[in-house]
Amino acid sequence: MDLTAKDAARMLNLPEEQIYAWIRNGTLPSYRIKDRYRLNRVELLEWAAARDIQIAPEFFREKREANGDLVLTNSLARGGVLPDIPGADKSSVLKEVCARLKLPEQFDRDELHSVLVAREALCSTGIGNGIAIPHPRGPIVLGLTEPHVSLAFLRTPIDYRALDKKPVSILFVIISTTVHIHLVLLSHLMFALQDAGFRGMLERRGSEELIIAKSAEIERRVVQADKAKDGAR
Repeated sequence: MDLTAKDAARMLNLPEEQIYAWIRNGTLPSYRIKDRYRLNRVELLEWAAARDIQIAPEFFREKREANGDLVLTNSLARGGVLPDIPGADKSSVLKEVCARLKLPEQFDRDELHSVLVAREALCSTGIGNGIAIPHPRGPIVLGLTEPHVSLAFLRTPIDYRALDKKPVSILFVIISTTVHIHLVLLSHLMFALQDAGFRGMLERRGSEELIIAKSAEIERRVVQADKAKDGAR
């Protein structure tokens, strides 16, 4: 639990009093530790995305991957785009996705499927607007040395128990290798999904090359803004 109510207010560009009001009425997931409220960064990202609440750009710059500015783009290039995924429910769709993931032969796909299904049983990763981000709560160690993000387009939209109750037709499956990279990937993806051009490309089911190029453009924009800010200090 790494965020205070003040941190959350800064992230969401909202008054601290609003954050406390949401905490008190149970709207915002939080934890009380020694009479103080704490929030989980990943949960807050997912919560904000499901409600179309914009995240302050400074938050994403704070968590930029030190070993590569294009961490999302590089992970998406490794994971690739998976078109026309069949299935009538979460489990069957995730089973098909796991079978098609671009992973080493020794990777245990059945174990990954079990982990993803168990994660969904805790709380849906449907963030709204027809998009879900299936991922384990933290990094999963199944023989990977580099993170992967795979974009799956479903043949038929399915009920994903998303907060906005809209059926889901687009999945971003995140497989990370460390806690830090897991958070960076999720943060950068949430930032990209705030970009109307990126969302439009997903809705049109653009080519893998165009989607990866758009991801790189967005990540470079964040890096350039950060460098400009540092240079002005």
